[in-house]
Amino acid sequence: MRISVPQLLVDRLLREAAADPTREVCGLLFGDKDKIVSAEWTPNVAEDPYRAFEIEPAALFMAIRLERQGGPRLIGHYHSHPNGYSEPSPRDLAAAESGRLWLIIAGGTARLWYAGTNGFQEVEMLLG
Repeated sequence: MRISVPQLLVDRLLREAAADPTREVCGLLFGDKDKIVSAEWTPNVAEDPYRAFEIEPAALFMAIRLERQGGPRLIGHYHSHPNGYSEPSPRDLAAAESGRLWLIIAGGTARLWYAGTNGFQEVEMLLG
């Protein structure tokens, strides 16, 4: 699986994570099956944002509502791992919604994952 991702978007998300390196930053990804076209930061409302993330429900519901009204398609989300590992954690696996993309930022890198029914599969990012 391959997905086109704008280099400027990845660079922005890397800066966002670096600006708050001890907390998990998070947001929503928009696009289609072939490309990510944009990302929107959302507050992390997890009980312990230093070890977990939770997309703010109001932001998530608004994105879903806008998609239903013809707005951008919600295809997944991104978050950072302050521990430096860009692989999905056991917590990520437990929370994974099948069919969504997970862009994980850690250690100055970003890796893209697809959540399937049998876990995560890494996705090749075609940076442009």
